[in-house]
Amino acid sequence: MPMSAAEIEGFIRTALPDAEVTVEDLAGDGDHYACKVVSEAFRGVSRVKQHQMVYDALQGRMGGALHALAVQTSTP
Repeated sequence: MPMSAAEIEGFIRTALPDAEVTVEDLAGDGDHYACKVVSEAFRGVSRVKQHQMVYDALQGRMGGALHALAVQTSTP
């Protein structure tokens, strides 16, 4: 079952409470999303680790309920 943009945003906000999160459904199918996450938690952390933090927030749903997620991260 596909995930909604609101569900993705909720998981990320739970893991990164200060985050500004924008999620866009790229194909309108609930399987292909792009998200932008801005959080102070990313300060001093490598880009790879920042993306891992976002994927970890999804609690194993990548590749299952969520097929594709393009991630853009930054600090405030």
